Amino acid sequence: MNILQLIGREEPLFRQDLEQYDNLIRQRVESSSFLVLGGAGSIGQAVTKEIFKRNPKKLYIVDISENNLVEMMRDIRSSLGYIEGEFKSFALDIGSWQFDAFVSENTDFDYVLNLTALKHVRSEKDQFTLMRMVETNILNTLKNIVWAKKNGVRKYFAVSTDKAANPVNMMGATKRIMELFLMQESENIPISMARFANVAFSDGSLLHSFKQRLVKRQPIVAPNDVKRYFVTPEESGLICLFSTILGENRDVFFPVLNDEHLITFTDIASRFLAHNGFEIALVDSEDEARCSIDTLIHTGKWPCLFTPSNTTGEKSFEEFYTASEQIDFETYSEFGIIKSEPYIEKEKLSHFLEVVSAFKADGKWSKKELLDLFRYLLPHFDHDERGKYLDSKM
Repeated sequence: MNILQLIGREEPLFRQDLEQYDNLIRQRVESSSFLVLGGAGSIGQAVTKEIFKRNPKKLYIVDISENNLVEMMRDIRSSLGYIEGEFKSFALDIGSWQFDAFVSENTDFDYVLNLTALKHVRSEKDQFTLMRMVETNILNTLKNIVWAKKNGVRKYFAVSTDKAANPVNMMGATKRIMELFLMQESENIPISMARFANVAFSDGSLLHSFKQRLVKRQPIVAPNDVKRYFVTPEESGLICLFSTILGENRDVFFPVLNDEHLITFTDIASRFLAHNGFEIALVDSEDEARCSIDTLIHTGKWPCLFTPSNTTGEKSFEEFYTASEQIDFETYSEFGIIKSEPYIEKEKLSHFLEVVSAFKADGKWSKKELLDLFRYLLPHFDHDERGKYLDSKM
């Protein structure tokens, strides 16, 4: 399956930048050791491969998913083989005491890359999962920064999201708050980040669900009024690699894309089904989609329910930066860089942590209380609450 063609492109991104900077990146990777947190997710695996291909002195991968780690190791051994340095994986939760013990015994890393995240808008539907999002996207990042500073890590990299620019959902807000905390920490350790477009066919994504629906002989559902930017998994790894190795302190990298790169989910669904030998058969309801699956498949068609987006937190358009942010479009051909300053409202960040700690100690909090706390840090946070979530749809 040619992912580029499915997302409407003929050529990969970043070729010119790679040609210009790959030798420098390779030299730095070869002389350095890396710890990748969340390294078995889609972006984590992509950046792990980019580092591995450049023969690092040491590359350790940590992820909470044992199964994903096993598959990642099989994939790399089967495609790339081996390196001269150490390459190991560890099935650990970075919020656990076992991980604390691990990093107390493994301190000699030049670069730490944090790819961990709760990334789904649907995860903000209840206060319990939302608090886990706060824990994963914000608190664990701060916890990791403490030992990174203590042990002389050269650079700390973290993945943000395009949804952090003028966020309308709580996932985007947690990542924006993470950015603010990291900007504060940048006074003590070099930090760089990346804001992403959608990674095509990444685990858990709508495009990945197209593959799952095909395997399980189930209807395909998608919004018909949303256009999105997409990058391939390999391109996502390169964004992380460039930001980690070449980014200056507080730089936030993002891919330079234009309107020609925008594509609808329905267009991708059509291309995907055609690639697999099927035509789209539009249906009008979930019941019709479920009931018609077997009949339509035998005629070379696949039932598809395409409807307007009407769930909480779905942004109508994508943006990588805001009007108030300083942008560098000159350094690279296809990377833009947000040039940030240290965050100076430190008392607000302290208050945020104090309130979250009080919620945890009490064992009780509401979604509204967390939303109010987000708005305290992000006064312009325009949360789009529609009273309906993706879990209520097929």
